[in-house]
Amino acid sequence: MTNVLLKRFGFLSVMLSILNACNSYPPVSENALKPLVITEPVKFDTDDPAIWIHPDDASKSLILGTDKEQGGGLYVYGLDGKIIQNKIVKGLHRPNNVDVEYGMKLGDTLVDIAVVTERNNETIRIFSLPDLQPLDKGGIEIFIGEEKRGPMGVALYKNPSDNSLYVIVGRKEGPLEGYLWQYHLSDAGDSSVAITEVRRFGKYSGKKEIEAIAVDDELGFVYYSDEMHGIRKYYADPALGNEELAFFGENDFTRDMEGISIYDSGNGKGYILVSDQQKNAFNIYPREGTKSSPHDHKRMKSIDVSAIESDGSEVTSVSMGPRFPQGLFVVMSTDKTFHYYDWRDVMVNNNSK
Repeated sequence: MTNVLLKRFGFLSVMLSILNACNSYPPVSENALKPLVITEPVKFDTDDPAIWIHPDDASKSLILGTDKEQGGGLYVYGLDGKIIQNKIVKGLHRPNNVDVEYGMKLGDTLVDIAVVTERNNETIRIFSLPDLQPLDKGGIEIFIGEEKRGPMGVALYKNPSDNSLYVIVGRKEGPLEGYLWQYHLSDAGDSSVAITEVRRFGKYSGKKEIEAIAVDDELGFVYYSDEMHGIRKYYADPALGNEELAFFGENDFTRDMEGISIYDSGNGKGYILVSDQQKNAFNIYPREGTKSSPHDHKRMKSIDVSAIESDGSEVTSVSMGPRFPQGLFVVMSTDKTFHYYDWRDVMVNNNSK
């Protein structure tokens, strides 16, 4: 086993060197975290992962990831990084980001769902989990009435007070106020999902775009990357209003702040991880803020990763078996793969900045 890992990491180093030289990618640090698993590649261009946790056996959990091109798809992997061929959703029209939520009521059953933005069709796609069956009649239009409608970022929110489900969507271009649109998800009555717009919220700097969105269901906050500007924080529950609660990280990144994921360590504590895309690194912030303010998120440290120019990530604190006993950190890499990191390696990494 040791020889296999050495050969694999040696091959990884060679491939990274070739990619960096040919495409002017930022160099991967010699001290970068090494993934325990690198997935099989997609056809075109990986962009964003999500994790679905099996309710009875975490070893049967699934990793979902988008292949972001016209004719791309939603790929599904096991914890071994191998593509599960009979679960791939093929032929999507530039699928961008994906998120997962649990326990949506459809009829008399509770269904776990994955939602994908289909950029070139100006729709979101909704699929049941773990069987990846469509629940959307081929796609649900969003940003209706807008001139520029191509969706990119997506995050799902389940309100713990009443179990109502929402999808929050960002797009390639939008206004300086009300860039994000939030929709309520409901049972359409015919084994499909319907959406209803409930609000438009969120500031935008106008510098680049808003793609990375993440929701903390338990604490009730939504975070998003205003690329080349900073990270913004709002209430996820539309009933609580559209006040911006925090703006942070503006001086912590090489250029683009990208994929956001939230690690729950219990009792309202944990970590917010945000990709420093052009540095091949992630900045880590306290989920709970500080003693004086839950909205004061100062960078704790930066970790270098082997993934190249990561757009997206996802993390869980659920034990995923002996290889990932304290959780799994999944990171997109621009070489058409996703990397799986052991959470213990993330926390013992000493690349403090």
